Parts: sequence; C-alpha cells; structure tokens
Amino acid sequence: MPSRNRSLGRDVHIYDASDRTTVLGGLILTNGVTNANFYSMVEILVLFTTAFELQNEEGTKIQRTDDPLWPGNYYIHAAGSFAVNNESWLVRTISVSTGTRTHCFRDAVRSRDRRCVISGEVAVAAQFDRWDSFEAAHIFPIAYEGHWKDHGYDRWITIQPDDGGAINSVQNGLLLNSGVHQLFDNYILSINPDDDYKIMFFDLDGKGLAGKHLDRQLLDNPQRPIDQLLRWHFRQAVLANMRGAGEPSFEHDFPPGSDIVGDILSGSKAAERMEFELFNRLAAQVTVHGASKSRQRPRQNST
Repeated sequence: MPSRNRSLGRDVHIYDASDRTTVLGGLILTNGVTNANFYSMVEILVLFTTAFELQNEEGTKIQRTDDPLWPGNYYIHAAGSFAVNNESWLVRTISVSTGTRTHCFRDAVRSRDRRCVISGEVAVAAQFDRWDSFEAAHIFPIAYEGHWKDHGYDRWITIQPDDGGAINSVQNGLLLNSGVHQLFDNYILSINPDDDYKIMFFDLDGKGLAGKHLDRQLLDNPQRPIDQLLRWHFRQAVLANMRGAGEPSFEHDFPPGSDIVGDILSGSKAAERMEFELFNRLAAQVTVHGASKSRQRPRQNST
C-alpha cells in the first residue's frame, strides 16, 4: 500500500529566488500561522550562511510580524549560499496494538493532566480510574531510546521515573485524546514553545485547534513537559511536512488478516518502519514481562 502524500493540498510554496521552477518545500496553511512563524519554520527547513528575506510573488518583502500568512508562492533572497536541511527525520508510525510503555509513565501523566492538554477535553470519569479514549503519549518516542541516549537528551530531565529510564519521565509525556494522539504521533500537529505554546497544524484542521495555545494549568505545573522536547517535536513536524514533497505518511488501520509486514517491506522507508515497530513493541513487552517477573519473584527469608 503506497504511503500518503503530505504535499497534497499545499497552498504555500517555497522557492529559491534564483530558481523559480524548483519547489524547495511548502505548507498547508491553517489558522494561526503568522509571518513570523513562517520565517522560523523556513529557518528549520533551510540552512543559511547569511541573513535572508522572503518575498511574495509581487516582490514585496514579507516582514517578521504577527500578521497572518497568506497563501501563495514565496521566494528566498539571500546574499550567501543556502541549502535545504538534510537533517534526519525519525520515522514514527501509529500502532493501535502497542500500549503504554510503563505503568509509572502512564500514571504520572494521567495524574498531572486529567484531560487532553491540547483539546481541553476533560477525563470526566478519571475519579473512577476510567480513562477511555485518553492516552499517555511520549513526546520523544521510546522506540528511539538509543538516539535519545546518544544525543544526551536525558540531561533535560529533572524528574526521574521509578522505572523505564529518563525517557519515561512525566516531563516527556502528554495526556491526549486518542484521535489527537494519532495526529501528534504523525506530526500532523505540534506545539511551538517559542510562540507561547501555540498549537500548529500541518494538515487540514478538522478539530478547530490550530492557533490555540496550551493553558496555564499545564505550563504552571512543576512537572510540565520541558521546552526542549516540545521544540524537538516541532522541528520534526516542520521537516516531515514542509521539506520537499514531505515525508511519507503511513497507513495504520489494518483489517484482520492484513499482511502488515509485507505492507511495510514493500513501502517507502521500510527499514526505518521495521526498526520503529520492532523497538516500539519490544519496549512494551520488556516492561510487561519485567513487571510480571518482579511480581512473581519469591520473597527471601530473613536470617
């Protein structure tokens, strides 16, 4: 099954002013995107050696303001050289069969948030420990714990979990409605911590959330998610959705009897998808079996 094309529906297109036939990237424009936001996203998308400016089709310079961005073609003007950023994008897929990685992570996120922190939907039955349709989401995916450790991301964590390592800290989590969770994992929406925690959509927004902001209830909590991880996720969302034709977006809803492995192997980024699914599922199994063995360990007699 072919991957879905993220570039379909774009109404903002980015070009090098010296080559107006080659599209460098683009954007599906949604509510809340300002000229200043657009500049910051272009600075993620493109690596510059000098200052630059963006001009519209009429040759008018776009100012870095909070005015809404308009649909259209935009051209990069720079005195020095520049190139599209080739920074790696970490493949992330949605798997309905993969559960929460550790109980302590899930419970800590639930206890702190008690609602979808993006939509504001309250978990009204939380007092009875019923959390239907609410899921504890990792900002940085646990499947890439090796990448996390190699780049020292655990240096940002100040609240260590009881088990599962720093990647399972409550500071790397958000409680989300299951539908919002899918959009977050697929980088369709993200949070820009450098614009008052604005919710940014990179596809059509059917939930009316684009342009809103995280509330102070979460941001004033001492256990809040850390800005560096939100910034990492936002950067990944820009690269996934705006660079070139965009990164592939994969099917996740497989009917019973589907050849899921065959679909992965015959599609784009097969190796990366298999690695993600393997480590994502393995992490869940290690946690479950580890907890089970811990509960079954015989008590030592005191002497």
